[in-house]
Amino acid sequence: MATRGPLGFGLMRLPRKGISIDIKQTSAMVDRFLEAGFTYFDTAHIYPGSEDAARKALVERHPRESYTLATKLFAPIAVTTDRAHKQLATSLKRTGAEYFDYYLLHSIMDGNIRSYDRMKLWDYVLEQKQKGFIRHVGFSFHGSPKLLEKLLGEHPEVEFVQLQINYADWENPSVQSRACYEIVRRFGKQITVMEPVKGGALADPPAEVKKLFNAYDAKVSAASWALRFVTSLDGILTVLSGMSNTAQMEDNIRTMRDFRPLDEQERAIILKAQRILGHSRTIPCTACGYCAKGCPKQIPIPQVFAAMNLILGAGQEQQAKERYADIVGRGVGVENCVGCGQCERACPQHIEIIKRLRECGERLESAE
Repeated sequence: MATRGPLGFGLMRLPRKGISIDIKQTSAMVDRFLEAGFTYFDTAHIYPGSEDAARKALVERHPRESYTLATKLFAPIAVTTDRAHKQLATSLKRTGAEYFDYYLLHSIMDGNIRSYDRMKLWDYVLEQKQKGFIRHVGFSFHGSPKLLEKLLGEHPEVEFVQLQINYADWENPSVQSRACYEIVRRFGKQITVMEPVKGGALADPPAEVKKLFNAYDAKVSAASWALRFVTSLDGILTVLSGMSNTAQMEDNIRTMRDFRPLDEQERAIILKAQRILGHSRTIPCTACGYCAKGCPKQIPIPQVFAAMNLILGAGQEQQAKERYADIVGRGVGVENCVGCGQCERACPQHIEIIKRLRECGERLESAE
């Protein structure tokens, strides 16, 4: 029997009008999302313009009890404890939400956990929960299973964990989705899923995967397969989709409004897709943009990787060359990289960005 899946609206990749978020289109998408019976919205302090857009498109236009809103505190950008604390106040002001239903310590990994511990932010969010500014406390995670197990053992007060889970990363050794999922479930916590479509990559997977899906049902989108994979797991609080236009939203709503878990035959097809992707040479970039945010040369790293993946995943040499030529024409090609390593420290996918950029430059500049 079909049921409604726990779809969440991720507000990181909202539609744009020029360089600004398109509030009119975002508002229409918010209305459609709520009309379809879904209520979970996810933003973050460090998503440029996202919290303001949440206020304009959601908070100022709909009753507070009609939706749930999540945002996040990112310690690495806070020089002092006081500045870290002020992120909550800033988020409340930007959104106008009065309180957050879900509040997360953001993007915790092995390289930044000391910031969260040193500033005692675990205690801080609990204090803010007691004051009524937060309803549920959790954290988003991009680290090792060993660190995840340690954190859940030390912080039983955590109510949920946000994990990157998708069928491509289920056994990916640099992400370890399955291992992290199993640890969280062993501790009895709920999971919010991020990157279920891997930054859009699984909405347009390699040709061999598309052929596999279409052979079973050509009417069903590749994105639908990705959403159903994660929603079929136990313990899922919500599945966040970073929808950028109404077409993506309608496709997701169709999948999740009448959600049906994967059956045995469909699970076998996903296993075949995972085997195909396990040998894929594509760069596992989810286009989160964390790497580019602090690049001293303003290289649009996710765009470079997206161009390269046109070759690696689909053999589209000419299209890749055209995309990269546009980047070079803006004066921000990979030849400008100074190898400072800021991008690699920020990357939640642990990509060897400097090395991969060099490979991209060599291949894309010579692509025929």
